[in-house]
Amino acid sequence: VQLQASGGGLVQAGGSLRLSCAASGIRISAYSMAWYRQGPGQQRELVARIFGGGSTDYAESVKDRFTISRDYAKNTVYLQMNVLKAEDTAVYYCNGARAGLNYWGQGTQVTVSS
Repeated sequence: VQLQASGGGLVQAGGSLRLSCAASGIRISAYSMAWYRQGPGQQRELVARIFGGGSTDYAESVKDRFTISRDYAKNTVYLQMNVLKAEDTAVYYCNGARAGLNYWGQGTQVTVSS
């Protein structure tokens, strides 16, 4: 199983980025897919999650700015991040989970300059 995250980079505050998580070895339709992040000196935290039925869940700090979505044909999950803030700086990780199975991607760095 591989979850290949991409799309991170350096962006100015107020800007946008779109992260992608391309899955292989699993079908994302059978999993709850999520994005987590870990900032410098901080614990990993849930950013956004999309459940099998399509419902979504967001951290309070990113509501109305970030959107999680998925493309079954590409077996890929996305995180559209708008109005980025310096405090969004972190390594972002893709996660797939179901029934005791838990898979992580390698992470992609997002740096927001103020």
